[in-house]
Amino acid sequence: MPTNAHLDERSRRAREEPMAVHAFGTTLYEVETETGHTYLVDVATRRCTCPDHAFRDERCKHLRRVAIEITEGSVPPPGHRAVTCAVCADGLFVPVDALEPHLCERHRFERGDLAVDRETGGTVLVLGVSPRHADEVRIPAHDCTVAEYATNRGYPADDPVVSAVFPTVDVERGGVKPDSLRVYTFPVSRLTRAEN
Repeated sequence: MPTNAHLDERSRRAREEPMAVHAFGTTLYEVETETGHTYLVDVATRRCTCPDHAFRDERCKHLRRVAIEITEGSVPPPGHRAVTCAVCADGLFVPVDALEPHLCERHRFERGDLAVDRETGGTVLVLGVSPRHADEVRIPAHDCTVAEYATNRGYPADDPVVSAVFPTVDVERGGVKPDSLRVYTFPVSRLTRAEN
């Protein structure tokens, strides 16, 4: 028995017929059929510009196809767009107004996250991620960029930069010893997520 035998005719056609779905980053999607027709689907209003929907007021195969592709992760959900991770180029969906850098789950760090420095094995506390690349951010104390720094040369020069501190600091009677709380900048590829 075929996998889609239990589906009604419109659902079966939505799943089986060749169609290309393009997202606009809103609630609108364009559906291009194998016959060359193009229809506009609005998932918010559940409307389609095809005759089947317009004249019969049926939930047409185009509406169903968009729902299938959103559910399966083939196209971004409403209000999102498809981008690539700034580090590994994996595809991901981000809100249309998301600021760069766009990072996948493996490379994304938020303020307060703990990460492990691949070079030292030390744990760092993330302060933030910059959209600027390692070859654009200077380290004044060493008169070089983050990418040029000796232990960073093996990482991509176009990596976004992460600012972090080592969470262990020296405390004196008067409080934190200033020199022990230094902000470091790393190419994002140099860091991995700390195990919780």
